[in-house]
Amino acid sequence: MASAAEQLAANMNMGSFARATELHKRLLFTLLALLVYRIGTYVPVPGINSEAFLAFFQNPDSQRGILDMVNMFSGGAVERFAVFALNVMPYISASIIVQLLGAVYPPWEKLRKEGGESGRKQLNQYTRYLTVVLALFQSAGIAIGLNAQPGFVDSPGLFFIISTVTVLTGGTMFLMWLGEQVTARGVGNGISLIIFAGIVAVLPGTIARLFGLAQQGQISAFVLLLVAAMAIAVVVFIVFMERAQRRLLIQYPKRQEGNRMAGGERSFLPLKVNTAGVIPAIFASSLLMLPATVAQFTANANLPSWMSWLPIVTAQLTHGQPAFMVLYGLLIVFFCFFYTSITFNPEDTAENLRKYGGFLPGIRPGKRTAEYLDYVLTRLTVIGAAYITAVCLLPEVLISQMPSIGYFGGTSLLIVVSVTMDTVAQIQSHLLAHQYEGLIKKAKLRGRGRGTTAPARR
Repeated sequence: MASAAEQLAANMNMGSFARATELHKRLLFTLLALLVYRIGTYVPVPGINSEAFLAFFQNPDSQRGILDMVNMFSGGAVERFAVFALNVMPYISASIIVQLLGAVYPPWEKLRKEGGESGRKQLNQYTRYLTVVLALFQSAGIAIGLNAQPGFVDSPGLFFIISTVTVLTGGTMFLMWLGEQVTARGVGNGISLIIFAGIVAVLPGTIARLFGLAQQGQISAFVLLLVAAMAIAVVVFIVFMERAQRRLLIQYPKRQEGNRMAGGERSFLPLKVNTAGVIPAIFASSLLMLPATVAQFTANANLPSWMSWLPIVTAQLTHGQPAFMVLYGLLIVFFCFFYTSITFNPEDTAENLRKYGGFLPGIRPGKRTAEYLDYVLTRLTVIGAAYITAVCLLPEVLISQMPSIGYFGGTSLLIVVSVTMDTVAQIQSHLLAHQYEGLIKKAKLRGRGRGTTAPARR
């Protein structure tokens, strides 16, 4: 028999959506916030020669390397060198550092585990402070590198460096605030939706460029069909893996309540194959972008002899290079295990099961249950890490063989599909909550009606 939530989900229709006024407000706020973000990606940084910068990106002979990925995530803001060119990547890098320190630094570990809501707010504040530091560092490196490049800056000098650092850092802080507002007052995770909007915004241009290359004869029709088939296959594979889960049977013992027996129920503990979600791909990309973006802009500048190694490192941090793909894959695997360990604690889950009388058949409650949960979760994480690594790296191999098709890798598809599924799930949860409220109101009205119409007894 279907549960109440499943019955409500089956009965959801456009009528129930039309009556969910609170959901309408959240959706409208989310759309307006993303519109503001898209407008900001077209506002150039003062003092930059936008035409020269755009020509650099449109030139097929330019060695852009990792900048193609940065430009994809920022919705084209990098090629226009807009105020949102850094996007939310400094915030993501800061989140990585804070979460890593939260697992190894005792005071922050205590805040994360025992601080509750106040501890979470304190760690979020540390993340904001660190975001400012990283944005200042990254924007300063970009500004100094551009200042040394002939033709990119209208009036090179100290004033350009200071103004560029201020504008880029302010843009990142505004996007961080905007993402937090979307999470609180909109639908979905605000930071993920900002990255999602940037990727989707450049998708039509990427498709049009592929068709243009096919018409010019630079790529064959077979290659075009191969890219389309691979994209469809990757999307289907992502949807399948994101919905895959291992369901562990949980048994509750029977107990005597008065003259009857209660309990003896069964339920399931669902463990997703990919517990970490899209976070490992975003974290790995962000860590690769942080040093590589600065190195890219300073590679052709007049560097001192002790920095002669920088162009070599920059050349290795480009798509298709073995060092890039190996480092990218290792970072994804690491963050899969790390983020899973943060989001799911086998010991806490086993303790909660024991507290409420639940147990896994054939497994003793307590420590043995925690060990079994850790055993199952570790093997699921291996599969999940292999899946994310394959999705992110296989398109990189294709791009390395055919660099003319541009960049739209598996990481972008993974983010788009995962964020779409998560946002749709949140919309459905808001609709379910609205329907529950409607049922409660109807039940109260029926109760009042019976109370007023029932004949009085003498």
